[in-house]
Amino acid sequence: MKHFILNCVNYYLMKHKYSSLEELGEILARESQIKANIVPVVDSDNEDLFFSNDVDVSHPLPVLPLLDQVLFPGVIIPIAAQRPKARRLLKEHESMEDSILVFPQVNDQEDPTASDLYSVGVVAHVLKTFDIREDTTVAILQGACRVTGLRVVEHEPYMQGYASILPETFEGKDSKTFAKKMKLLRKRYTEILRMRTGDDDMSQMMSGISSDRLYINFTATHIDIDLTSKCQILEEGSYSKRIDQLLDQLVVLKGVEDLRHEIDSKTQEIIGKQQREYFLRHQMDVIQEELGENGSTPWNNSDAEALSQRAATMQWPDAVKMEFEKELGKLSRLQSFSPEYSVQLSYLETLLDLPWGDAHPIDVPPAKARKKLDRDHYGITKVKERIIEYLAVARRQGRMGRRTQAQVLCLVGPPGTGKTSVCRSVAEAMNRPYVRVALGGLHDEAEIRGHRRTYVGAMPGRIIQEMIKAGKVNPVFVLDEIDKVQTNSFHGDPSSALLEVLDPEQNCHFHDNFLGVDYDLSQVFFIATANSVADIQPALLDRMEIIDFSGYVIEEKIEIAKRHLVPKQMHEAAIDGRSLRFGDEALRLIINDYTREAGVRQLEKQIGRIVRHRVVEVDTNTYPGPSAVTPEKVREVLGLPIHNSERARTAPAEGVVTGLAWTPVGGEILFIESSTTPGKGQLSLTGNLGDVMKESATLAFEYIKSNAALFDIDFKQLEKTNIHIHVPEGATPKDGPSAGITMFTAMLSALTHRKVQPHVAMTGEITLRGDVTPVGGIKEKILAARRAGITDIVLCNDNQRDVNDIEPEYLTGLQFHYIGQMAEVLPIAFAQNSPAAPRRKPKSSTPRQ
Repeated sequence: MKHFILNCVNYYLMKHKYSSLEELGEILARESQIKANIVPVVDSDNEDLFFSNDVDVSHPLPVLPLLDQVLFPGVIIPIAAQRPKARRLLKEHESMEDSILVFPQVNDQEDPTASDLYSVGVVAHVLKTFDIREDTTVAILQGACRVTGLRVVEHEPYMQGYASILPETFEGKDSKTFAKKMKLLRKRYTEILRMRTGDDDMSQMMSGISSDRLYINFTATHIDIDLTSKCQILEEGSYSKRIDQLLDQLVVLKGVEDLRHEIDSKTQEIIGKQQREYFLRHQMDVIQEELGENGSTPWNNSDAEALSQRAATMQWPDAVKMEFEKELGKLSRLQSFSPEYSVQLSYLETLLDLPWGDAHPIDVPPAKARKKLDRDHYGITKVKERIIEYLAVARRQGRMGRRTQAQVLCLVGPPGTGKTSVCRSVAEAMNRPYVRVALGGLHDEAEIRGHRRTYVGAMPGRIIQEMIKAGKVNPVFVLDEIDKVQTNSFHGDPSSALLEVLDPEQNCHFHDNFLGVDYDLSQVFFIATANSVADIQPALLDRMEIIDFSGYVIEEKIEIAKRHLVPKQMHEAAIDGRSLRFGDEALRLIINDYTREAGVRQLEKQIGRIVRHRVVEVDTNTYPGPSAVTPEKVREVLGLPIHNSERARTAPAEGVVTGLAWTPVGGEILFIESSTTPGKGQLSLTGNLGDVMKESATLAFEYIKSNAALFDIDFKQLEKTNIHIHVPEGATPKDGPSAGITMFTAMLSALTHRKVQPHVAMTGEITLRGDVTPVGGIKEKILAARRAGITDIVLCNDNQRDVNDIEPEYLTGLQFHYIGQMAEVLPIAFAQNSPAAPRRKPKSSTPRQ
């Protein structure tokens, strides 16, 4: 029997020209579901080989859940198993002598139980298995008889259980009625196969099944109906009733196939007609061009006339007018259903919608603009001054009849500092339209330059689209997050495409691929925003004027909160000042302990939490009063502080020096600690330091070794002493050269046992020759020192200009010491009761000229 069934499978392989079961498996693996039909050539004389109730079910049998398929008695099907339990079951029971239980699975559970299986299944044999991938096993299954009443007794290594054989009846098989039904079944199923496949191969193979029982079960297995309907057919034990169910299903399928063929025929007819008309129209265009009669046959008079009437009122350059008239002639010869028609119509409408010479008047008094900027934003003096300068020049040029030249500014600063909102206020202050393009993640050059009109669905780039939205030739155009533009992708380089947009010498002839004509962007006021200039292409950065948005100091944040953030949150919460009022101390506490940032975004969120808490108190009559928000109330609502601000030490200490650091969220102080131990003159560093910071420590150590006599240090003793430098908060990465002078002072304090003044902080880069060079972030560092209670700050001579740019009110209570050599820091840093300073008198601390 086994050899007979395998011969049937081999016959199927030869009919389909597959050389082996492995080749069949490779073909099945390329299908999303197993759809191949193994059609054995069986007649009524040997059909008993495919049906057997002589199966021993007195002991537990392996249970195989079958997804999206139903196996009928006598039918051979291939399946693809990917679940580990199913693969193991199939490989361990690859034998005609072994029986397994196959039940349809009613859901898609990865590890099904008995409740996930249909009530009726079949006993089956595994004829052949083979692996086609590491995670996929293809098996050939053959059904034997129906079973029901599954009772699972084991789940590992795969499901096993008992089941009862469910007998089938084949009554009336010799009657004329059954013969007529069988003939009708074969006819209808053959018609559906021909309609779906378009050939007779499958129907001819089906004719090889002369066994009625096997034909019925084969049809039920492969008919294209839902799983529930197939399970209902399997549950029916009478072949006479089973064939009735199949005939009903085939009637429905025949109607579906007829409808599909009708739709396909109509679709092909329409497409054929369109193609015929397209070729005829193309030939007509060629003939008219040869006769010099282009445009003599306007096929779309309505659209062409409407566009022509709009064009009559346009004041555009001659080159654009000629291009419009030429493209309008092309539109008139196209039929409305052709793909080119919509692109052509969109192109002409884009030309008409663009502002070509309509500029917004520029006559805003600088004093009025300044008042508007001061009302909307506190601080940012440099930005405001630059806008006022531009307005004053533009107003003067307009009065003298000159054309305003393009300006390109770039606001660079940390997130949340208000760069984008400042741009909107600038537009309002200048009384100009405001448009914005978000460039974050932009990777396609066509987003800037547009698509060529050879593509169906082509459209202009974002620059032209926003100019249409603005309606004027001189809007305030914001290019947001310009440092997030992706470069050198397979879609082109949008960063390079922006070069033409932002270059005042080129953007008067900006070329968009969709337009095909030059467009003038020279009157647009471009403002770009970025978080860091390091990520901007150098050529693009060169075309912009950089304005630093360094962030806000605590005093500025308090004013911003009182003027803007608190009123905004109270307005959104519909609460007035009688129920809520923020004091400076409460705001200072929120800023210091709950929002460590350069901007005010998190500050606004924390203020919003307190406002909403007060709304709940008022609505629930638990509002105790008074209206002022105290520091205690802040801690009650916001909980424990998120950040702990460092404070200056209160007493001199040996080997501990206060340094100043810049972070993206503002300035901070940090303590650099140094200690000595007997050893071999080695330097060790801890505290999650970057390479540049490690280099600064090495420079300071080598300078001390090479100038040991200057600092009254025994060189021989130095060679026997190890120095350890540690910067606390080891989980936080630290890097940069500005801690060089601080590390030098800490090492020297530990080596000479001299204590360092607690109220002194310092910052500066050092060199191997002993020079102190300037560093950045001075404003943030000074404000951090002031918050921590520092009174004396040591800086490089060249950083004096940075201090002069800071508002005087932020420098109250601070004394600055400017040095040029490393040794000059010692008299300032060491306490008075420490041992004597270096033998050699240091250079004067007067600033360099």
